[in-house]
Amino acid sequence: MRCPYCASADTRVIDSRLGDNGDAVRRRRECQECSERFSTLEQVVLQMPQVIKSDGRRERFDEDKLRRGLERALEKRPVESETVAAAMNRIMRRFAHTGEREVEAKQIGREVMEELRDIDEVAYVRFASVYRSFQDLEAFSDEVERLRETLSDRTGKVQLSLFTAGGERNR
Repeated sequence: MRCPYCASADTRVIDSRLGDNGDAVRRRRECQECSERFSTLEQVVLQMPQVIKSDGRRERFDEDKLRRGLERALEKRPVESETVAAAMNRIMRRFAHTGEREVEAKQIGREVMEELRDIDEVAYVRFASVYRSFQDLEAFSDEVERLRETLSDRTGKVQLSLFTAGGERNR
């Protein structure tokens, strides 16, 4: 590691500590040339696959795009930023660990929907409405019903229902 002050390559590690919930190592270093001290942060770099868009184009995996999609779906919902970060990490790790060089954008969308289903059902429906491009109210209603069934199967009851049994909206 080069010294940021004198550009010497002769530096030594004085102290190492875990940081960022164990996902990084913070190292305190000292330059042997000028005796200045500085810190470095060592993190794992995940090798993400290329994304195949629906029109066949390929582009690099964009972490910011993933974050924006999650945040847009969760906008004005009572969900903490740590929950969003954890969901992002789970999604990215799934794709990094597959070993595949390419992944279809549709698969990323499905993974985002799975995460949102567990985090917040309103965000799930928001994302699904864009991802699945609902053409009419019936398609939208079918998706809400599938969500109800999934949540009912998982918990034995529907939580935070969007609609009452009679079809009227909860307020």
